[in-house]
Amino acid sequence: MPPLLALSIWFVLLVLLLRFDPAKDPEASWTLWIPVIWMSIGASRLPSQWFGVGAGTIASALEEGNPLDRAIYLMLLVISVAILLARPIDWGALITRNLAVTAYVSFAFLSILWSDFAYVSFKRWCRDLGSYLLILIVLSAPRPYEAVRTVLRHLCYLLIPLSIILIKYFDIGTVYDEWSGLASYVGVTTSKNMLGVLCLFGGIFVFWDIVRLWADRTSPRIKRIIFVDFGFILMTLYLLRLAHSATSAVCFAIGCMVIAVAHSKWGRVHPSFIKGVIPAAFFLYLILGFGLGLNAFFAEMLGRDPTLTDRTRIWSALLSMDTNPLVGTGYESFWLGSRLDAVFAKSGVHINEAHNGYLEMYLNMGLIGLVLLVCVLVTTYRNIVRQPLDSVGSFTSLTCSLWVTALFYNVTEASFKHGLMWLGLLLGAITIPTQHNDEATSFAMIDDNVSTGEVLAWESGPDRDS
Repeated sequence: MPPLLALSIWFVLLVLLLRFDPAKDPEASWTLWIPVIWMSIGASRLPSQWFGVGAGTIASALEEGNPLDRAIYLMLLVISVAILLARPIDWGALITRNLAVTAYVSFAFLSILWSDFAYVSFKRWCRDLGSYLLILIVLSAPRPYEAVRTVLRHLCYLLIPLSIILIKYFDIGTVYDEWSGLASYVGVTTSKNMLGVLCLFGGIFVFWDIVRLWADRTSPRIKRIIFVDFGFILMTLYLLRLAHSATSAVCFAIGCMVIAVAHSKWGRVHPSFIKGVIPAAFFLYLILGFGLGLNAFFAEMLGRDPTLTDRTRIWSALLSMDTNPLVGTGYESFWLGSRLDAVFAKSGVHINEAHNGYLEMYLNMGLIGLVLLVCVLVTTYRNIVRQPLDSVGSFTSLTCSLWVTALFYNVTEASFKHGLMWLGLLLGAITIPTQHNDEATSFAMIDDNVSTGEVLAWESGPDRDS
């Protein structure tokens, strides 16, 4: 099939799916397209990469960025701020009810002061601020449960089929190693690991949607939604196999297991046990993998390189770098300037991330940043488990799955800054109190002491779809 014909067919099917989607929310606001666009950019390629606008050398691209990307991000930020200012959000209460996230974002901003690339660090902080704004747009919508489902569905509809089209019919969907010549399938993204994250995030959402609707599968509309979901889960598994990302594949299995157990009969009877086992399992892995040095054994069990594809060598080189252990090098500043060349020389690997989210945080924001990150993770989990895991009208099992997935994923990759994994965490991390008044929406009339999971639980899931 000619590439342009394949792309045209994808576009027509996309329009038809968006128009006649059985899961479509007829009351969805246009403002939800802002989070969809932002997440699509973060999950795929920058606008300059889509349009082939270069930024010179690699070092220049890392430090200066691209004017087109900055203009688009700035436009999305301005629109996001305008949307949020028009909503009945109690901003003072928002800050105090989300102290862990507020402290983390504030310290990240403060760390710009000691960055040796302060302007670059500031630009990156402003860019990453968009992640928090888009989550606020979604969760402050009049019907947050439907808003989250709409945004995540549209993200899957846009990027997953397009990845298959690009891999099968276009050169940009495949990249080749400059030394070995081996092909890596990347789809809409720029690396196989990014494609793995897209499949991981989208696959967990679609799997959760199938599980939560399964009890009502006799309803004609629910049956059509599940049919669409099964199509996307098959496409996701196909892409995950092509991506050949071991971390994403293992985390996908963990995330689906959490959802399946939470909605099982046994899980409904033992919810407290599940809530305790989930973080305990991660701590046990840390003890066995790093405390007892069994990471190589686990890797060999999965048929992978015992060095975790040179990650152990990378981590040793990074820990030997001369950085401030307390405050780090400044927000997103470590991989700039002479440090980048020093890491190349010590590790023998050309990289621009630590392949470990916790180490990445330590390098950029020191022990203080790492402690603040742990506080965000702890408060997020506490917010999530306040509701029953099997509640059909809330995102509790989904956010719980994304939480534990993010913890494991960041052991061998770095995503505690932006991107889909970080956004998944923020879904459960942020609580949005709203101003109470007679004109407030149903979301605003909920007791503002509840957590994000409790707010989402107010909306009925399958009952609304029936």
